[in-house]
Amino acid sequence: MNSTHWLGRSVSRLLPAASAKPAADAQDASGISETPPAKEGPLARSIPARLEATLRQEGEALSPRLLRRAFEELRAIIDPRVSEVDGGRRAMDVAAWHAAAPLAQRCDLWLLMSEMFVADAQKTKEAQARFAAAVGTLDEAVAEVHYRRATVSPRRRLLQRFSVYPQGVQFLVELRAEILPFLKADKRLMALDVEMEYMFSTWFDVGFLDLRRISWDSPASLIEKLIQYEAVHDIKSWADVKNRLDSDRRCYGFFHPRLPGVPLIFVEVALVDAMAEGIEPLLDEQAAAADLGKATSAIFYSISNTQPGLRGVSFGDSLIKRVVETLKDEFPKLKVFATLSPIPGLRNWLGKHAAAMFEKLSDKERAALGQALGSDVPTPTSFLATIEHPLDLPEKSPVRQLLLQCAAHYLGQALKDGQPLDPVARFHLGNGARVERLNWAADPSPKGLRQSYGLMVNYLYDLKRLDKHRAMLTQGKVPVSTEVHDLYS
Repeated sequence: MNSTHWLGRSVSRLLPAASAKPAADAQDASGISETPPAKEGPLARSIPARLEATLRQEGEALSPRLLRRAFEELRAIIDPRVSEVDGGRRAMDVAAWHAAAPLAQRCDLWLLMSEMFVADAQKTKEAQARFAAAVGTLDEAVAEVHYRRATVSPRRRLLQRFSVYPQGVQFLVELRAEILPFLKADKRLMALDVEMEYMFSTWFDVGFLDLRRISWDSPASLIEKLIQYEAVHDIKSWADVKNRLDSDRRCYGFFHPRLPGVPLIFVEVALVDAMAEGIEPLLDEQAAAADLGKATSAIFYSISNTQPGLRGVSFGDSLIKRVVETLKDEFPKLKVFATLSPIPGLRNWLGKHAAAMFEKLSDKERAALGQALGSDVPTPTSFLATIEHPLDLPEKSPVRQLLLQCAAHYLGQALKDGQPLDPVARFHLGNGARVERLNWAADPSPKGLRQSYGLMVNYLYDLKRLDKHRAMLTQGKVPVSTEVHDLYS
């Protein structure tokens, strides 16, 4: 059955506009339509109210009659009289319609799935009461089972039917990616989003993922995925990607059986003889390959997630651990496992906290800074203006030193709810790494200057101290090297 039919019915009978998206519904580069669905507001009707109505209001994509019909089609997917296979086939017909429908109509379908397939509140309440009464008795285990079953929503069964066919998992991942940008505007979608996140955390558990090396000999379609999804350092050409897959490099990705041609996350590694202090040598296409016999350090210089729909599903830490084990088996001489990472939140943070950092300066430091800035009374404004051109600062400039101190404070001291503010720091420190070294002018690209004034950081994975570092972080203490600690102490 093709996309012009839904369960044997013409789409024109069900959703007349679904067979072709209007020009106004053109998609941007991110794949999200520029035309948003109607936002929830004081006059917006709930889906239950619309199902009871007879006329459509302004801003509603589907009329009440078509909405009721769509609701019945979704219910038919989980009809207890229908087999898993037939239910899955019906679900994929819905997916085919969804692919051709305008965004506003797709949003109505999301709302149906989110609002109308909820657990029975009365049965849940009764099961909860029985469980509470049974705690501490011989009936506790049985009561708990009944309670858990009562809380499972029909929505979960509906989503599970989409997974019957291999392409259904990809559909659900892409569906969630499309919904995510609209969650703030319409909280009614949150139930559907949370349900999918819960299911994905099980479906994409690392125990079900395969670690594969991606090399220059891999299929071209797979290498194209690296170019498409590289999120840290853009790949500019085939020569660029070939350099990243050269003999002194390794690239590994996690793959799921239902998405065999797409790495869910991948990491790029350089095998070198010392901890890298700048990204340019690693990306230099003309540089000769390093001697693997002398390689003592594995530098993780790019980690990219490829599926926005899997947000909240964490497997990056497992990827790094698996890659470390693989590299140790292949290259026993490797002793150092570290990253060369961006500091994406530094500029925004410093713009808000420069004045607070100034208050930490001693009179001597303030005087030296004033001389460097050409003012007897240096100000946060003049400091921020000067570091707009960080590559022009001399090595011993007090301005440069203060920027390094600010970066060290940001990584080692700036916390929210006990977690580092910087997202990359949060990821690596949560995996047990420590802040090892700040590198000046490590990324002089426009992106690097825009994010962090060209600064990059090495996070060190000391395999013997990962648990200790994680324990420190749970206590609100960021593990840092002496070198970094001295910058803000």
